[in-house]
Amino acid sequence: MLSLSYLAAEAGEESGHNPIIPVWQEIVVGSVAFAVLCFVLMKFVFPQMEKTFKARVDAIEGGIKRAEAAQAEANGLLEQYKTQLAEARTEAARIRDEARADAEGIRQDVLAKAREESERIIAAGREQLAAQRESIVRDLRSEVGTLAVDLASKIVGESLADEARSRGTVDRFISELGAGTGGR
Repeated sequence: MLSLSYLAAEAGEESGHNPIIPVWQEIVVGSVAFAVLCFVLMKFVFPQMEKTFKARVDAIEGGIKRAEAAQAEANGLLEQYKTQLAEARTEAARIRDEARADAEGIRQDVLAKAREESERIIAAGREQLAAQRESIVRDLRSEVGTLAVDLASKIVGESLADEARSRGTVDRFISELGAGTGGR
């Protein structure tokens, strides 16, 4: 059996051609095929690839820009939220302070009204007590005067029915009674 390398060596010696250097017809056919392939690639394939590449770059850059815009908008909304939250806290503190002040004012008003009512009730009680005392003193004077006239009539033995005399006698008796007890 003959080996392939042996056969190739014999074929090369027979044709007289060097296997390392290609035949000129092959170079022409290869060059034309390469030129047609380059023309087809440059005319149809490369522009399509360029469009696809450009669309992809635009999509990526647009996505990045949209993401940056969304991030900027989110940061703006966050700042706005923080500002509103701070304002709300300030407003809540102000309302709380006003409520405390109002509560303290109401408490003071209630205490003042309670004091006034207490003083009015005490004053009314004192006036009523003084009026009752006057009434009791008047009743007692009348009662004591009648008893004194009756007793004096029994002691003196004469009738002290004359009203002017009896009133003078009663007044004098009460005066002596008041002076004798120390003016209570």
